[in-house]
Amino acid sequence: MYDKVAESSKFIKSKISINPKVAIILGSGLGDLVDAIENKEYIDYKDIPNFPQSTVIGHEGRLVLGRIKGVEVLAMQGRFHYFEGYTMKEVAYPVFVMKLLGIEKLIVTNACGGINTSFNPGTLMIITDFINLVSDNPLIGINDERFGPRFPDMSEPFKLELIDKAKKIADELQVDYKTGVYAGFMGPYYETAAEIRSIGRQGADAVGMSTVPETIAANYLGIDVLGISCITNMATGIQKQKHSHERVVETAKKASVNLCKWVAKIVEDI
Repeated sequence: MYDKVAESSKFIKSKISINPKVAIILGSGLGDLVDAIENKEYIDYKDIPNFPQSTVIGHEGRLVLGRIKGVEVLAMQGRFHYFEGYTMKEVAYPVFVMKLLGIEKLIVTNACGGINTSFNPGTLMIITDFINLVSDNPLIGINDERFGPRFPDMSEPFKLELIDKAKKIADELQVDYKTGVYAGFMGPYYETAAEIRSIGRQGADAVGMSTVPETIAANYLGIDVLGISCITNMATGIQKQKHSHERVVETAKKASVNLCKWVAKIVEDI
């Protein structure tokens, strides 16, 4: 694993002219954030040794590197999911690569379903904690101490300092937001109404099919994480209409206007 990650990071370093310390993972329909990046350099996932490939609509499948407000950044325009058939280690593989590239802070975004009935489609939610509903995670297996400890602490999966900064900036920009707990569901089907009732009772405010593996890996690797969800639909049993991935992407694109200016300012300040 370490040798593969090292090969991937070496290839990326050979193709770029910057040294980013901040990375962003873009969820479904949220790829427009790359418009805020200046002096862009692109690397297709398919060209990177050992790198997985995106198969979901709304995920471009490339790294975008450049500057936001003068800050050097690496953005993943497209992520990987457990439901695509990847192992959890493969899903989180890019985060391991980020570590060897020198990334210190990671902003993860996603499109997800709202369980908290005070939310509406288009609501932006700062993630305060997560629930892993998949009986697997990217740290299972033999541990390599060069990456991180065998038993990493997960008491602050989303850095409180970054959460406070995101709140302050949202208030300054007059961006409406909520806070809540994100539950990571396996997918790829949209949850049943009974599952949503169960997940809600566990304390989740939103549910989606990503983010948790990357957050676990980042904490293990010593990378600080900020998570922001875009509520693109209300979960099964709460909304009356049937779910549609196309509508999820459409709603995320509309909400990305506020998300983009918010994240751009966060990047500038961290």
